Amino acid sequence: MVNVEKSIIYFDEVGKENTDNVVNAAASRAEELGIKYIVIASTSGDSAIKMATAVKDTDINVISVTHQYGLREGGKWEMDADKLRILEDMGTTVTTQSHLFSGVERSISKRLGGASRIDVISDTLRAVFGKGFKVALEVTMMAADSGHIPVSEDTEIIAIGGTREGADVALVLRPAHSHDFFSLQVREIIAMPRVKEN
Repeated sequence: MVNVEKSIIYFDEVGKENTDNVVNAAASRAEELGIKYIVIASTSGDSAIKMATAVKDTDINVISVTHQYGLREGGKWEMDADKLRILEDMGTTVTTQSHLFSGVERSISKRLGGASRIDVISDTLRAVFGKGFKVALEVTMMAADSGHIPVSEDTEIIAIGGTREGADVALVLRPAHSHDFFSLQVREIIAMPRVKEN
C-alpha cells in the first residue's frame, strides 16, 4: 500500500478572487496524475477561459458547464456569444443542462412546500462542505450525463466549482452519472475555502 502526502490550498474567503489559484492548482495536479478531463462550472465563460488557457498545448480536455437556459430569465442563456466563440476556438466543450440538485424537484418544493430528498442532499453538501464543493459534484454529473467525460471504475477527473462567481474549489473525483450518484467519489481535495458562505 502506498500512502501519498499532498498539500491542500485553503482560502480564507469564498469567491472569485481565488479563481487563478484554483485554475493553476488544478492544471498542475492534472499534469501530475495524468488526468485528461477538467470539468469547470462557468456561467459567464470567464473561469473556463482561464482554465483552457492554463492547459493550452496539453492533451487535457476542458468541459465548461453553464447554467441552464431560463434560470435567471425565461428563455435566456447567460453566456456571452463572444466568450462562447473564444471557448470553442480553444477547443473547450460547453455543456448546458438542468441543475441536477434542483430542476423539477425544486419547482415542486416551491409550489407545494416541504423539502425533497434532492434538496436535502444539496443543502447538506452546501452547508457542510460549501457551495463550490456542491457545484463541483453537480457539474461533474452534468458533464457525465452529457457524454462529455468518461465514466468508469478507474476514471478520475478534476472538477471545479465556485461560490457566487469564479472558482474556489477543485477536487479529484471518480465521476458518475446522476442516476448512480452514490458511485461518485471524492478522491482528493486540491483547494477549498475554510469558511463557508451562510
